[in-house]
Amino acid sequence: MSDAATLKLTRPFVTPEGVDLRLQLADASQRAGAFLLDAAIMFAVLTVASILIAILGIGALAAAGLKGGEVIAVLWLLGFFLLRNFYFVGFELSAAAATPGKRVMGIRVAARDGGRLRPGAIFARNAMRELEVFIPISMLFAPTMGEGGIEGWMYLLGITWAAVFVLFPLFNKDRLRAGDLIGGTWVVRAPKRKLMRDMADEGAERLQRYAFTLEQIDAYGAKELHVLEDVLRQRDRKTMRAVADRIAGKVGWTRLPEEDDYDFLSAYYAALRRRLEARLLMGVRRRDKHDTAR
Repeated sequence: MSDAATLKLTRPFVTPEGVDLRLQLADASQRAGAFLLDAAIMFAVLTVASILIAILGIGALAAAGLKGGEVIAVLWLLGFFLLRNFYFVGFELSAAAATPGKRVMGIRVAARDGGRLRPGAIFARNAMRELEVFIPISMLFAPTMGEGGIEGWMYLLGITWAAVFVLFPLFNKDRLRAGDLIGGTWVVRAPKRKLMRDMADEGAERLQRYAFTLEQIDAYGAKELHVLEDVLRQRDRKTMRAVADRIAGKVGWTRLPEEDDYDFLSAYYAALRRRLEARLLMGVRRRDKHDTAR
């Protein structure tokens, strides 16, 4: 992607710590690719489930005097309904805020206001997918002639109405689906982060001069760790001072006049990272400071 295109999709994203992360929105190809991957996964699951049902249940259905094909069709439709309604919601409610397809494409869902991604927003954005995707797909395969069919002009009208939702992201600068607009979300790029080992080692050395308590360390989570890493990489003095004062106030740390902002932040980064990694080994993941996991 060119620099101009990247700049066009870059948006300010100010965290509560006062850091502008400058997020990049996912482009149309990334979102389409993610959806196609997720659709392929759902189709594979349905196919395997159908084969298992056919192998394990066809004999019992025949013995009971039921038509195996009809029962399998009903179960398939029921499974497809459950998948398309809970697959996206379930994965986007996870800590990664992304389905397997989104994770492969390096994108995730985020709240547009910079706050925590809430369940209500996830449900709202995915409930609209029925109107945006699945109803248009079903209309494409609807009969247009003969008994039980629909008139051609109604078919054309329905497809036009559905196209408004399908093409909606192409007509707004933030590439929002109707579901994103209602849910207050957008889809952003989320490249895999590799924490710098030297940064952690440097912070560990400084940590010897700072005796943070567990309560002070537990004030933040993984999201804030990544924000703090960005601050340390940029080493902007004003930003470091603002973030250091914010953290000190949050955790109740009394700062000395001669205390260096970078030293304080580096030490807190090392302490927070060490704490999160230790908790992760015990199966406890804390996404952010709002997460009540203990």
